[in-house]
Amino acid sequence: MSVSELACTYAAAILYDDNIAITAEKIAELVKAANVQIESFWPSLFAKLLEKRNIEDLILNVGSGGGAAVAVAAPAGGASADAAPVVEEKKQEEVKEESEDEDMGFSLFD
Repeated sequence: MSVSELACTYAAAILYDDNIAITAEKIAELVKAANVQIESFWPSLFAKLLEKRNIEDLILNVGSGGGAAVAVAAPAGGASADAAPVVEEKKQEEVKEESEDEDMGFSLFD
């Protein structure tokens, strides 16, 4: 991930966290305030991608399917977040641990 992509990602996350609309102008303003030099097309690219995606879904699904960089870089016309494969959670059966005291019929502290 380049410095430009990382700066725009952080700027978008800051805007989202503060409940501010994510626009190219706001992203560029934050990046400029951070004194990071980026190519001029990155803020508008991120703004266009994120207007069609739910950032909360991207954040919550970071570990499933390749990470946020892949999710953010996905083309806007591609598969939607709703079409992502559903990962079934495996229910772990609780294993009852038997105490050695129960097996022997006595306790060490009796």
